[in-house]
Amino acid sequence: MAADNNYSLGPVPMAARKGVVSLTMVMLGLTFFSASMWTGGSLGIGLSFDDFFLAVVIGNLILGIYTSFLGYIGASTGLSTHLLARFSFGVKGSWLPSALLGGTQVGWFGVGVAMFAIPVHKATGIDTNILIVVSGLLMTVTVYFGMSALMILSAIAVPAIAILGGYSVIDAIASVGGVTAIKAVEPEVTIDFSVAVAMVVGSFVSAGTLTADFVRFGKKPANAVLVTMVAFFIGNSLMFIFGAAGAAATGQADISEVMIAQGLLIPAIIVLGLNIWTTNDNALYASGLGFSNITGLPSKYISMVNGVIGTLCALWLYNNFVGWLTFLSLAIPPIGGVIIADFMVNRNRYKDFAKAEFKTVNWAGIIAVAIGVACGHFLPGVVPLNAVLGGALSYLIINPILNKKRVANVQPA
Repeated sequence: MAADNNYSLGPVPMAARKGVVSLTMVMLGLTFFSASMWTGGSLGIGLSFDDFFLAVVIGNLILGIYTSFLGYIGASTGLSTHLLARFSFGVKGSWLPSALLGGTQVGWFGVGVAMFAIPVHKATGIDTNILIVVSGLLMTVTVYFGMSALMILSAIAVPAIAILGGYSVIDAIASVGGVTAIKAVEPEVTIDFSVAVAMVVGSFVSAGTLTADFVRFGKKPANAVLVTMVAFFIGNSLMFIFGAAGAAATGQADISEVMIAQGLLIPAIIVLGLNIWTTNDNALYASGLGFSNITGLPSKYISMVNGVIGTLCALWLYNNFVGWLTFLSLAIPPIGGVIIADFMVNRNRYKDFAKAEFKTVNWAGIIAVAIGVACGHFLPGVVPLNAVLGGALSYLIINPILNKKRVANVQPA
């Protein structure tokens, strides 16, 4: 293996770029996550049939558009999210988004480990803590091999979870008397529609902001956009539908409880294990890139340390999942908004990373993220959308004011 086969501190060379099929498998492996089924289950029992589908379509369309911008930038430059952040936040300023994004991915890893261990405990009686440690360490080991391991795991897991999820939906519909019966189910405790959309976006806005980490391996920016839209708009929507159908039939939002009620726990252990494994390896891979930007160390070793940390915190993260979603929907989107905004107006700076000049800290980026968070918190509407637009627009206003000389020197080609 190369010393840094993840290209954590520089652009991915064209010789290492991958085709559309391989990248699609990796990105679907990322979005085919049982936590999305869980959120879908929560929405399925908290919204009417029509409102559920509208919230999923709107939320994942927002996610798809947002991540497609980042995917285009990643494939155009070959740079990870964290190296891209150096342009808008500065070298040391980029440590803030790297720490926030990397830390949340460690958290998602912990949630995934617990979501695998708990249903296995219910099926076998094996101690949950033992299952968490064993599964967490196994998932951690494979991230050492980088993108090649992600492609192999995804090629196995993506078809498997599609088959299981499809069967679960058919079984759920049949058990309640058909689609008409599911449409007639009214929620006992309703979820506000804007909150529902925020939950859809929040379910993957953290990983979505890291889209460039994966599709920077794409040969063409247009293909990266296609792959990203398929993964986040289509793939993530399927996960919500799988979760909601089971919840409507059983009244349970937790996917493990749904599988128990449907008599699918044993095959679910195998398939969900593969499914969670792929997403967790993506999470560790991305977290390693983030902390590599801060420390300058090879990302694969940092990823393995992060896996141990995520494993130790798994149960706490699992038990606080809804609060975690709320935090993510507010704190993460402004970072992506700032990166997109800077690329749109200063894209010539991105053509040669080796010769690019960076500020130590670009306070315009830091301030814009804070404003984006405030917009998400205080403005009415969809929290993540307000946050990303607030971050992007405020950066476009503040950056020219704080960096007059640098902006003046950036001339169109």
